[in-house]
Amino acid sequence: MELRQLRYFVTLAEELHFGRAAAREHIVQSALSQQIQRLERELGVVLLDRSTHHVGLTPAGAAFLVEARLILDHVGRAVQAARNAVGPAPTLRVGIIDAGYDSMPQILRELQRTHPAIRIHQVEAGTPEQYRQLADGRLDIAIGLALQTSAGVASKLIRLDPLGVLVPEDHRLAGMDHVPVAALADELLLLGEESQTPELNQLVIELCRSAGFTPTIYQGTVESTRAAADLVLQHRCVHCLPSSFRTSNRPGTTWRPLTEPATHYPWSLLWHDANPSPHIATVINSARDLAERLGWLEPTRHSDDAV
Repeated sequence: MELRQLRYFVTLAEELHFGRAAAREHIVQSALSQQIQRLERELGVVLLDRSTHHVGLTPAGAAFLVEARLILDHVGRAVQAARNAVGPAPTLRVGIIDAGYDSMPQILRELQRTHPAIRIHQVEAGTPEQYRQLADGRLDIAIGLALQTSAGVASKLIRLDPLGVLVPEDHRLAGMDHVPVAALADELLLLGEESQTPELNQLVIELCRSAGFTPTIYQGTVESTRAAADLVLQHRCVHCLPSSFRTSNRPGTTWRPLTEPATHYPWSLLWHDANPSPHIATVINSARDLAERLGWLEPTRHSDDAV
């Protein structure tokens, strides 16, 4: 087993699309497929469910993904420790909302690939807290909805993320290619933790009202997107969230894009104008290149076009 096979598998598990995963790894799609098949033969298990229109993780794949990420993280830390022993490395303080949302993690992997000398310190915090830490200098760069920022915080739009609904695979909505927003009127809807994603919650509520109904909200909170997927899997509710969450889906759930109207969550990089860090422009450039390669700013592109 090779480290590149682990990296290829993690990338494919995040994209759930062979074409986009191959583009991220800068290899042809056939080579990626061959490496994944070789990895499955070495392990003696099937890691991915493949069909013409869908790529998903098997239970074995979901379990392997957790450990593969840990291995790659340890390798990355070992590399950085060796470099730090030679001399101090520049540090970039980055805000992330939740490991289930993959926009910032993908940007940081791209940054580390192209600028390995930059040391990244990740701070997991909800968007309101990220805004506060940007303002007082505890964060160099963050990610969120630019309309909610305070004075002095600049922004750069990097992703128009299709909004959809997470449901169990045997749910009535799972059989639809695209779900009209009005179809949610009879569903119990789970919102995110208000301290983490208040602007996403508001977007979902306003979307439902634009379709002519006030949503019935599940009375409870969740601490993470993974916990939300657990509730969905138990048929206790459905969950509206951007397509970028699907990288951490629980097996047994599926995501479907919302239409009538189709809506996108606008992820932006955020930083304070007065921040002296020389690496902010580097992050922005890495995000711009990634967005162009993956089509993040194409509003009509759906993330379920797996091949």
